[in-house]
Amino acid sequence: MRRSRSSAAAKLRGQKRSGASGASAASGAPAAAASAPSAIRTRRSASQAESKSQAAAKPPSEKPRLRRSSPRAQEEGPGEPPPPPELALLPPPPPPTPATPTSSASNLDLGEQRERWETFQKRQKLTSEGAAKLLLDTFEYQGLVKHTGGCHCGAVRFEVWASADLHIFDCNCSICKKKQNRHFIVPASRFKLLKGAEHITTYTFNTHKAQHTFCKRCGVQSFYTPRSNPGGFGIAPHCLDEGTVRSMVTEEFNGSDWEKAMKEHKTIKNMSKE
Repeated sequence: MRRSRSSAAAKLRGQKRSGASGASAASGAPAAAASAPSAIRTRRSASQAESKSQAAAKPPSEKPRLRRSSPRAQEEGPGEPPPPPELALLPPPPPPTPATPTSSASNLDLGEQRERWETFQKRQKLTSEGAAKLLLDTFEYQGLVKHTGGCHCGAVRFEVWASADLHIFDCNCSICKKKQNRHFIVPASRFKLLKGAEHITTYTFNTHKAQHTFCKRCGVQSFYTPRSNPGGFGIAPHCLDEGTVRSMVTEEFNGSDWEKAMKEHKTIKNMSKE
């Protein structure tokens, strides 16, 4: 009897426990169901934030560039229409004829004078151009001869066309008296410096019109630009090479009273003119 009562009590206690566990399970299901939407919203907000951060990290897309025609293209307008079919069949124009090079003196048709020309070149030891220049100068400066000269060391060399009979001026101004500057005057067109421009230096004083040029190496003045004739040259006759001077006539010029001497002299101021 006691055993049956105890077993019945045990069954009753087991039923109570199972009922309590079932109630707790039933009460936990609504809580889980209620927490599910909040978890979904959390995941959505996280994914939205991630997509926004990725969008911010991407560089802004470049705007499409619009092609604009240049002002020149707008001015020129559309290209020229193609030529008519009959013009397209015509042959292209011929290329321009190249200019014919000028013949040198050695290629000229000298005829029977070629032998004389070559003999003249050999005797004078000149090129064709040099021989032609000598003959032309002789024709142009009729009655004149070509003098050559230079300084003492040979660094400065020149040639000048003048008469074989020289008219020399002996000036007594302060500088000409000290350096014994005797000279004859020629136009600048008849004088040519052959070499030594880099060896020439110039001294001037007072009005600075006279250009006293001399060799920097040996100090010799073989020519200069006189105040009386700034458009010509004064050549020192004692610096000429031998063989071309026939005679010399010397005239004293009162350079110490230069203005008065220039007024009284009739021809000196025109000696540098052609």
